Amino acid sequence: MNLSIHPSVGVARLGNSTTAICLSPDTIGGLPFDADNNGNSLGPITSFKDAAGLIKRQGQPFKILSDTGEEITLDTPNVASIEWTVHLANKKAAWYQYSELQGNLLYGQENSYQNQKIPFRNPDVPQNDRQTLIVDPGPRTISGKQSSIGFDKDNVPSGYPAQYPPQEVSYGVPVVTLGDLLTDNSGRLVVLGGFGHAGGDLPLTSYGGSSTWHDDISDGPVYCTVNFNDGTPSVSLTAWVIIGSPDFAPEIVNISNLSDTMFDVGVRNFNLVPEMYSNGNYNPDFQANFQRDILPIINRISKYQWVANVQSMMAFTSNIFDFTDNSEANRQNRQNYFSYFRQNDAQPPVPPYLPQEQLLKENGTDIFPMMPLNSGSNSVSNINIMKFMALDETQLFLMQQWADGNFVSDPNYEEYPVNAMDAASVGNCVGLPMCPGIEVTWNLQNPIIYANPYRILQYGNEQQYAAQGLTPSRDECEGGGCEPGDLTKRMACPWQADFFQCTIQLINFTDPSVNKAGSPPAPLPPTYYSYWWPPQSPWDVLVGEFTAEGQSATNVPAGQQMNYARGINSFTQMVQYWYALGFIRDKNSHSAGFPFFVETERNNEIFTYENVPVSEISGNEEDDETTIPVFYIEKKTQVVTERSEKGRMMMEHLEEVGFKEIAVAADRMPLPRSGTRNRR
Repeated sequence: MNLSIHPSVGVARLGNSTTAICLSPDTIGGLPFDADNNGNSLGPITSFKDAAGLIKRQGQPFKILSDTGEEITLDTPNVASIEWTVHLANKKAAWYQYSELQGNLLYGQENSYQNQKIPFRNPDVPQNDRQTLIVDPGPRTISGKQSSIGFDKDNVPSGYPAQYPPQEVSYGVPVVTLGDLLTDNSGRLVVLGGFGHAGGDLPLTSYGGSSTWHDDISDGPVYCTVNFNDGTPSVSLTAWVIIGSPDFAPEIVNISNLSDTMFDVGVRNFNLVPEMYSNGNYNPDFQANFQRDILPIINRISKYQWVANVQSMMAFTSNIFDFTDNSEANRQNRQNYFSYFRQNDAQPPVPPYLPQEQLLKENGTDIFPMMPLNSGSNSVSNINIMKFMALDETQLFLMQQWADGNFVSDPNYEEYPVNAMDAASVGNCVGLPMCPGIEVTWNLQNPIIYANPYRILQYGNEQQYAAQGLTPSRDECEGGGCEPGDLTKRMACPWQADFFQCTIQLINFTDPSVNKAGSPPAPLPPTYYSYWWPPQSPWDVLVGEFTAEGQSATNVPAGQQMNYARGINSFTQMVQYWYALGFIRDKNSHSAGFPFFVETERNNEIFTYENVPVSEISGNEEDDETTIPVFYIEKKTQVVTERSEKGRMMMEHLEEVGFKEIAVAADRMPLPRSGTRNRR
């Protein structure tokens, strides 16, 4: 009997509640599950926050499956014991400064960090001491039922060279743990991440973070040993886990998600679907399936309207013709539809063919923005430019087959050879664009880091880590596999700073060779207002307060579209108040085809609202009849406490955590990478 762990790459998410947890969704676009404190599922989630308005940590359950799909637990006859070990780490502070696509070896060795002369984060720390910058608590082992263990200093394995950041910081909150392990009533593993803590000793100066800072994002290998009663040899298994930031709109899926990325890598590099792709080429006779391959893309496009103003995208979901009709008579409709989807740039790009630098499809005097409307993976710097997003190669191939009529429409389709749990865990993460992304970045596009489709190749083993510690500057994209912390080390530190700034982008669409110009650099006009990854970082949302009490707190009527992060007005504030953000939920989820996504569970108590007359800006009394809504953080603790019981509990939490206000850099912050401070 062959056994394996699923998901092969799990995804847990940060939260700051110390009293409640939930479990990751088991489908792409599904809701998490409420759970008890042992990690046992209690059914679909009812609320994402606890009574104090703090976000529940989202744990990732891991299961052991046989090759026939049977789950193996401690309740399975003949199973004597199951031992789990997980090794989480955070390498951000020891890695290079984030530099868009520089360092990405898919562009060739000349694009390496060294050849591009990219500086390290914390450049003043000498090479011999850089291992001390890694947050490496070492592995933790757990077995049995209803057990738990944390990744804190109190239980570091004997002899392991653990590394923790300073326990006193000048700004923010120190990182003291990367999370916890649980086993449920049947001995399944549940991995919980950290509490969203981030701290450092220098003021924050950019979306990428600053030297001296650490956060509690992490990733690392999952090991399992199954022992049997009848003398059958023990079985050892491996997987991986990523700890990401909260998914604030879990039912809305990225047009190109991380499962799409891994599927594309598997198809083109690991012979995952040989009838589709082999010997370096797609099979032009491969028959796509509309329900499996095309409809998910259309459905994802349709939901972007709930988190971003993307009116032109809605044309692609409006059933302007029968999408399921593969007849020759319908070919022109399908091909015209597909012609609006831009193709991929080569890596590296080969001018003059630069489709990802093209915004508009032009037909005489007619213009229309090409699809998707997201920013590309580098609309920020002038090196390795990739202005606008395209679907991945396999998504585009399948859409081409559909456009050509080489498809069937059959809801009873054969699934691809990918475990559903493997697809679901990473399918709820960003796949494109990656600049850097939300959970992980472009190293996941590189086949060299995989052992097999959807499975990460590990570099070294726990014996080596115990003897030498983790390596601070080794690039897993040069080969050999990944250590703990390698999948997340390129992300912003702290993550909240990037989350604040990387929502929209002003993108030049006339010069393929330039993103920004001038001093300081700013997007070269003319520009187009584009979004990064609105399902993970919403921008335009409908307020969902339907009671008089709720509207009194939010100061906005139900149904009005507002900026999602209104009231959090700097990335330093986002580091402290990220948990005040709301969750976007479908309030009509039981009526298929009629979604109604609104903002819920926003911590309105923290924010104060004022209507500012335009006359106060213009000096013209005639402008008194028009006001501008302004939201900001209420700094008077007593005011927040008196607003509600939840407000009182939130203020108690802030006092307990001991958050230290973050200083703003002495010089005015540079222009955000988006090119605008306007957050309307």
